[in-house]
Amino acid sequence: MSEDRIIIVGAGIVGLACADFLAAESHNVCVIDPDHEGDKASYGNAAGIAVTECIPASSPGVFWKVPGWLLDPLGPLALRWSHAPALMPWFLRFSQVCRSEEMNRISAALADLNGRTYDDLLPMLERNGLSSELKRLGALTVYETDEAFKKDKWEWDLKRRHGIECQELSGPQARELEPALSKIVQRAVFTPQWSQVSEPRKLHNRMMKNLRDKGVQMLKGKAIAVQIQEASATVMLQGGGSVSGAMAVVAAGAWSKPLAASIGDRVLLESERGYNTTLPHPGIDVTREIIFAERKFVATPIDSGLRIGGAAEFGGLTSAPNMKRADALLDLARAYLPGLVEEAGVQWSGHRPATPDSLPVIGHSPRSRRLIYAFGHGHLGLTQSATTGRLVADIIANRDTSIDLAPFSIQRF
Repeated sequence: MSEDRIIIVGAGIVGLACADFLAAESHNVCVIDPDHEGDKASYGNAAGIAVTECIPASSPGVFWKVPGWLLDPLGPLALRWSHAPALMPWFLRFSQVCRSEEMNRISAALADLNGRTYDDLLPMLERNGLSSELKRLGALTVYETDEAFKKDKWEWDLKRRHGIECQELSGPQARELEPALSKIVQRAVFTPQWSQVSEPRKLHNRMMKNLRDKGVQMLKGKAIAVQIQEASATVMLQGGGSVSGAMAVVAAGAWSKPLAASIGDRVLLESERGYNTTLPHPGIDVTREIIFAERKFVATPIDSGLRIGGAAEFGGLTSAPNMKRADALLDLARAYLPGLVEEAGVQWSGHRPATPDSLPVIGHSPRSRRLIYAFGHGHLGLTQSATTGRLVADIIANRDTSIDLAPFSIQRF
C-alpha cells in the first residue's frame, strides 16, 4: 500500500478535475476506471459551461407536466416502466423540491457553487494548455410563444436575484444573433455569462494525457466497494483485486450509488440518460449554444459539428438505449433551424448522474473522513467539475472551503 496515495474512483471530467487539483498540490494520485478512454457523459455532453443554471429540475409546474411527457413516446421525458418501482423513492423526493422554500434553498446553493466556476475552471484549463478551448459567447434561450416566455418569467427573475445577467429579446433580435433560427421563435433571453468548450472529448483526452505525464496513475478496474480502515481506505475491484491508500474519492457519476452503499451511506441517485446527434456538416451557421425552452433540447456548435441533444430517460444503468429519441430531437430541430443538413450524423447516448434535488453530493462520508464524495452533478458535470476538484483538494488539505458544503452533504438523504 502507498500510505499517502489518494484514490479517485471515476475518470469522467469530475474525477479528472479532482485529480488535476490534487496533482497540482503534489499529491500521489491514482484514478480507477473500467475504461479511462471509453465513451462516457464527459464525451457526449452539450459542451456548455452553464453557470446561469441554478433552477432545480423539479421547478414549479414541472411536476404536473410529467404525465403528459410520459405519455408521449418521444417526448422530453421517458421512463422504462420495468424500472418504475426502483425509481419511486427518487421520484417522491423529486416531487417535494418544487415547494417554494426548497426551491429558494436549492437555487441559492446552486448559484453559490456555479458562481465559483470561472475562478476554478480558468486555472485548470491553463494548467492543461486548454485556455483557448473556452468560448465565452453566451447562450440564447428561445421561445415559440409569448405565453411560454411569460410562464418562465419567475425563473429569469430568480436568476437575476442571484446575479445572473438576462437580456430579454424579441424574435427578430434573436435572429440578429443567430440568423439560422426560423420565424417560429417569438421571444428569447440572452445570458452572456454562459460559455462553452470547443470539444468535450478533446478536453477530456488532453487532461487525461497531462495527468499521466504528471505521474498520476491510471488503473484499469471496476470498483465494486469501499472499505475504510483506521489508517487507510481500500477500493475493492471486480475480480478480487483491491487498491489502498490514505483516502478515497468517489467520483463515479451515475455508478456511485453502490459504492456509497458499500460503506452504509444512502443516496438517491438515478441514471438520467441523455441523447444527441452531432452533425459534421450541418449546412447552417450557429455561433453559440441555443436552448429551446419549450422542447427541452439544445444545439451547440463544437469542433466536430453541430450537436443536437437533450431528453431525460429513466431506465437504470443496464437498459439498452432507444436511439429513436435522438432521431426525435432532430425532428424538433428542423422546425427551429430550417436548412439543417442531417447527413452523416453521429448518434450518442450516455448516463447523467441525477439527484432528485439537482444538487451534487460533495463532501466527507459521515462514516469516515477518509472517504470523500464528488458525484451527482446531473446536467452540470462539466460546469461544476473544476470547482468540485478545488473543493475536494481543500477538504483533503483541511482548508476552509470557498462555499458552504452543508447543502451538498450525502446526509440529506
